Amino acid sequence: MNYTVKQIAEITNAQIIGDKNLVIRNIAFDSRIIYSIKNTAFIAINTHKNSGEKFIESAIDRGISVIISEHQYPQFENVTWIIVENSVAFLQKLAQYHFENSHIKSIGITGSNGKTILKEWLYQCLWNEFPTVKSPKSFNSQIGLPLSLLQINDSYELGIFEVGISKPHEMDKLENIFHPEIGLLTHIGNAHAANFQSEEELINEKIKLFKDSKVIIYNGDHLLVAKKIYELYSGKKLISYGLKNDNNVFIKEGVTKDENITVVYFDEEISFPVHQKDEATLTNALALITVLKELNIDNQKIIDKINSLKAVEMRLEAIEGIKNNMIINDSFNLDLDSLKTALQFLNEYKKSKKSLVLTDIVGVNSNSKELYEEVSELVNDQKFDSVFLIGEEISKFTELFKSKTSTFVNTQELIDSKHLTEIENQIILLKGARKFEIEKLKDILELRKHDTVLEINLNAILHNINYHKSLLKSGTKMMAMVKANAYGLGSYEISEFLQHHHIDYLGVAYADEGIELRKKGITTPIIVMNPEQHSYEAIIEYNLEPEIYSFRVLELFYEAVQKSGYDKKYPIHIKLETGMHRLGFKDFELDQLSETLSHKNVRVQSIFSHLSSSDMPEEKEFTNRQFDVFEKNSSYLIEKLNYTPIRHILNSSGITSYTDHQYDMVRIGIGMIGESPCSEIQKQLHSVVSFKTVISQISTVDTGESVGYSRRYKADHPSRIATIPVGYADGIPRLIGNQTGSLGVHKVLAPIVGNLCMDMMMINVDNIPNVKEGDTVTIFNAKPSLKEFADYCKTITYEVLTSISPRVKRIYIKD
Repeated sequence: MNYTVKQIAEITNAQIIGDKNLVIRNIAFDSRIIYSIKNTAFIAINTHKNSGEKFIESAIDRGISVIISEHQYPQFENVTWIIVENSVAFLQKLAQYHFENSHIKSIGITGSNGKTILKEWLYQCLWNEFPTVKSPKSFNSQIGLPLSLLQINDSYELGIFEVGISKPHEMDKLENIFHPEIGLLTHIGNAHAANFQSEEELINEKIKLFKDSKVIIYNGDHLLVAKKIYELYSGKKLISYGLKNDNNVFIKEGVTKDENITVVYFDEEISFPVHQKDEATLTNALALITVLKELNIDNQKIIDKINSLKAVEMRLEAIEGIKNNMIINDSFNLDLDSLKTALQFLNEYKKSKKSLVLTDIVGVNSNSKELYEEVSELVNDQKFDSVFLIGEEISKFTELFKSKTSTFVNTQELIDSKHLTEIENQIILLKGARKFEIEKLKDILELRKHDTVLEINLNAILHNINYHKSLLKSGTKMMAMVKANAYGLGSYEISEFLQHHHIDYLGVAYADEGIELRKKGITTPIIVMNPEQHSYEAIIEYNLEPEIYSFRVLELFYEAVQKSGYDKKYPIHIKLETGMHRLGFKDFELDQLSETLSHKNVRVQSIFSHLSSSDMPEEKEFTNRQFDVFEKNSSYLIEKLNYTPIRHILNSSGITSYTDHQYDMVRIGIGMIGESPCSEIQKQLHSVVSFKTVISQISTVDTGESVGYSRRYKADHPSRIATIPVGYADGIPRLIGNQTGSLGVHKVLAPIVGNLCMDMMMINVDNIPNVKEGDTVTIFNAKPSLKEFADYCKTITYEVLTSISPRVKRIYIKD
């Protein structure tokens, strides 16, 4: 986009306060991830759950001088305001105008699964056929789609955009904004199905997008989809694809055993090699071929393009590095969109110093000077301490980069220079095209080299938190429990991410955990749930807030406050005993408690208790008694205090099962990791943790031969046994083994055999096709799940997670 403030106001019927001649090329909606302020406006998006106007000051502090908002705030000087009636409606109206006044050929992709993969595959195949713009990441919502459309400019001939909905009637608004010439419907599955009365209602909502499309491409294997498409759009050009041979596009004679498949496209045949033959990949390949044929790409080109397709890697990795560095590894692909995404991710970390490794953007067939001018603008806004450029093309534009900049022909030359290994206490972003193999830099810079890793998906954590928030009233606060190293996931990394996303409180068990977070820059309020006597001085020094559960603790902590010279009312949190009989004040102690508090230089920030059985439906009566006690005793204490602290009692399972008792705040723990005792809730949550390793060696064991210590397992037939480098020193309990428990290889479960060793274990891979040394082994994620693995171990998921050894490398993923 490229509009003046005046033009934007005229298009959207908005009011201007300030300079109407300023030019706007970008609109930012999140003040935390503004990667460039040049010609950028900040839009304060208001929803029923939150107000973006809270972050206007933050955006202005970042250097933004144009604000799009429903209200003006005169206290901010030298700001131009675009005042709108409804921020979301404004964005949609501007995007509609922008799209309808472009001359772009468009592809709209909707469905339940596969939208982002197909968008990325299509972009890989088409960028060098037509100048192409696409949705960044998974921008496909009521806000994401308009932001995607506003990227269109006169240089583009083709646009590929995802469109996603989660509720009835959402597609009406999106179709009004964006009406693609080619409509592509991917797999229809269970995503968001819970919000629709039937699958038919879900399908009807999805296919509204195609109302004005000239061509509709859809998965004909789904009979109800085919029926609805024909009912509504029989006058349009319809092309079905799928694995069944009654489609217009299908695989001839099913899937063959060799590496080639033959696709029938009407009366043509196209043969090419494939390496993945799962149903989802093959179906997506058929959709891809159908769109390419519709765009008149000839068969040989299609084969060449499919052969050169790269895996769609939509993730960034954050890894602990040597010399107290944090390594952000995004060495999977490089274009302007993914560079912006990486820079946004970088802004979520608070290290003051940072360095960048950046390669040529491969495959540019336009003006490279113009491209690298834009790249350098984005990079310069981040104020890197050092920039390392790799590649002959980007090195030509060294003078555009303002940071201390070094250039290298290839990755090995940078490795040989040893510049990177001299960096200390920084965050290092590795961003490069795949051909430069800059993942070699990650191997050199990472602290732990163990093949066994724990991958933590940060976006999944955010999804799970937002799902639980969706069950709450607007304004209800949320505390995230990050005790026990955030359930083994890494307390600083998780806390940093949660702080970035405005969590209200963090909860730790002991003062040491909170102190470590404060030392690393965490400023969010932190409650210490079990403050030990010797830690009171440190709690005060590091501005932590203790749980107070007895008169002894109250007196000792108050003595520490007096001794420290703290001259304000120190914040504390009062724990009430409601039936768990662990810690807390009882009802007969409340008069003495209120009297004591009135004479102390402390202020009760919250009153809370703990549910013992909220995850057990059979204990509902007991849980309700706990609520009754908490309501009675907390109300009585508030009356005595003459002010109103925050109240909270719900934990993760309480949020989903007893939402009527949410009070002012809730506490989330295992729920943010994607675990729920309720199967219906579990379907709505995303898996956060993946514990993985690799196969070290595969051996053949003859009948009667034994495996492992003590010869506990003896083969009853010739067997293939794989050894993997993970054992009880990594946190795997010795309870499993000898065919108790299984691990996943190629999505097939392989039983554990032999006694578990300290650093190794063995699995039987007889039933795993094409298994080889170096293959990935899943200890838990999807197959087996975390819950299934905990069941093998005869324990709970909390214990499994908190038992994982510190020597296991943690990798933080953001899709």
